[in-house]
Amino acid sequence: MKNIFVLALDEENTRTLNRIRGAEDYRFHSLLSVEECQVGDIEVEELLQKAEAQLDAFDGSIDAIVGYWDFPVSTLRAILCEKYGLPGPSLESIVKCEHKYWSRLEQRKAIDAYPHFGIVDLDTDDPRPPDGVRYPMWLKPVKSYSSELAFQVRDDEEFDGAVAEIREGIDRVGKPFDYLMGKLDLPAEIADVGGAACLAEEAMSGVQCATEGYVHKGQVVVYGVLDSIDYPGRSSFLRHQYPSQLPADAIEQLVDTSVRTIKQVGMDDSTFSIEFFYNPDARKVCLLEINPRHSQSHAEMFAYVDGVPNHETMVRVGLGQDPEPLHREGPYGIAAKWYHRRFSDALVRRVPTAAEIEKVQRDLPGVIVDIVPSEGMRLSDLPGQDSYSFELAHVFAGARDEAELKDKYERCIAALPFEFAEEG
Repeated sequence: MKNIFVLALDEENTRTLNRIRGAEDYRFHSLLSVEECQVGDIEVEELLQKAEAQLDAFDGSIDAIVGYWDFPVSTLRAILCEKYGLPGPSLESIVKCEHKYWSRLEQRKAIDAYPHFGIVDLDTDDPRPPDGVRYPMWLKPVKSYSSELAFQVRDDEEFDGAVAEIREGIDRVGKPFDYLMGKLDLPAEIADVGGAACLAEEAMSGVQCATEGYVHKGQVVVYGVLDSIDYPGRSSFLRHQYPSQLPADAIEQLVDTSVRTIKQVGMDDSTFSIEFFYNPDARKVCLLEINPRHSQSHAEMFAYVDGVPNHETMVRVGLGQDPEPLHREGPYGIAAKWYHRRFSDALVRRVPTAAEIEKVQRDLPGVIVDIVPSEGMRLSDLPGQDSYSFELAHVFAGARDEAELKDKYERCIAALPFEFAEEG
């Protein structure tokens, strides 16, 4: 029996992990809670001490330490794997991915598929866009959760408003990230910027997509390419779908760019996911962001199409094994994670009942519904939302093709009533 410690393990992902091949030979242990790692102020040193105390007190073998969350889980895992002599990425390779400015500097050494970018000096009285970066652009902290504090700005007025919001919230993640950066021998240009800085990037256009892969003993493998479709006219995701419907030459570019980038940052013994834009007119890809972990949001899609959730790759890499992922052995030809959203704040008066959800899942085979807010909650109190919308429900669906995928989602949402009270 292998003992696998999972940072910030929750109930949903416990169920997912117990569906991977060989799960009967694994015992999954939660290392720190989701709340400790994702909610409120982040005390990295305290989290490390607590995790080490739990591991040191464990009466048994420690065979792997894994995780599927962003900072601080990704960085904690690197530190803990090194301390306990387990397969895992170096802290430096993780920070090179997660520090958005350092990541761009590394990408520039290996690829040309990136936008114009630069640092916005928040310490001046009147911050301005960096030289060479034109509107429209995105402003974002060099480190944040999900898409928190990421703003698309089209002119000086929007720029000033975004800077004010970023200044107010940047220290929540930036300061603890600074603590971890202090453990590294940083190049001067990164040491000068620190972990609580603001990055500006010219807005990219095209079709959003992503790759998922792993590194095992220095070998970089991409095992999946996915599409990410936005709500029409907005920058919030409507759905992720797998496998990608892009042409073969686009997928070849995505895979090649992913491999070269991961090799450049020096990552090993880890999963990864990389977000891209693909411009179909220019037939070129542009890299948006490197995540030094696979996406838990994609787990059900991989299970529907390939036969096992992508968590299996995480576990096998964590154990030092070649993952040998399955390919197209699932019951469906295509799968998606849909995001049912609201684009204004409100008080939640009613959410779909358990009976309503069960009926939808019974009537629509291959559909799983996860409601995000609770009754009585204000949507703006939800953690981890992007800057423009609030998630109401996640709908996972498997189907024969895109047409059936869309039909299942539309029927599902029509049968799941929410009620809101808007306050003036």
